[in-house]
Amino acid sequence: MAISSSSCELPLVAVCQVTSTPDKQQNFKTCAELVREAARLGACLAFLPEAFDFIARDPAETLHLSEPLGGKLLEEYTQLARECGLWLSLGGFHERGQDWEQTQKIYNCHVLLNSNGAVVATYRKTHLCDVEIPGQGPMCESNSTMPGPSLESPVSTPAGKIGLAVCYDMRFPELSLALAQAGAEILTYPSAFGSVTGPAHWEVLLRARAIETQCYVVAAAQCGRHHEKRASYGHSMVVDPWGTVVARCSEGPGLCLARIDLNYLRQLRQHLPVFQHRRPDLYGNLGHPLS
Repeated sequence: MAISSSSCELPLVAVCQVTSTPDKQQNFKTCAELVREAARLGACLAFLPEAFDFIARDPAETLHLSEPLGGKLLEEYTQLARECGLWLSLGGFHERGQDWEQTQKIYNCHVLLNSNGAVVATYRKTHLCDVEIPGQGPMCESNSTMPGPSLESPVSTPAGKIGLAVCYDMRFPELSLALAQAGAEILTYPSAFGSVTGPAHWEVLLRARAIETQCYVVAAAQCGRHHEKRASYGHSMVVDPWGTVVARCSEGPGLCLARIDLNYLRQLRQHLPVFQHRRPDLYGNLGHPLS
């Protein structure tokens, strides 16, 4: 059912793929070049991946490099959004929150800026990635990061209503369904997937989230080797509400473009009205641990 229009009148979004390192200024330079290219190509919104600001070698370096939302780095991105005249999805900023002095931990914060550079929404990652994958090495995000307390209501943008999430959140369909029921038309999963889980799960999870919510899914990803201790899978993509991958980045840093056709989304929801067929009386209380 891939009948999405390719009309140039439809809003254009850009999905940026980068290889962050511990060098924050070099990372900003790389991201800024991609954002300026997105603006030159006519995008109204550019998506950057999780950890667009930096990927550190260990939790101590992560905490040392982190900043508050009012810090120098976010100011540079607000100026960039203003200069380019487009919205920015900053997919996972290492944020020193208001409780930094008490906790000495940060938040993995998805920040949405409008074309005037104003922060219009922040979502702090609610599902932290504490996993041990054979062949990929252990990850314990909670060593340095606090889980966010709540979801963020979908935000109206020039491309449609966007629901904010981050990476590991894509493994929890309850979150995507909650955002869709709250009005989301585009779900965002900025990520830094590993080399084992990437080939196995990345695309199939993104397509599943698109199909079950009948939303566009935009997933900006980290790629390549960040330093001697970590590498990421890449394969940034956009999936339409039918589950078709409509844009995909090639290997290495770069960007891909996709048009968002909300008439197609509404038509699909009308033809296949799954949200009207749900039975919350049978499975309303999901999310509990397995017994």
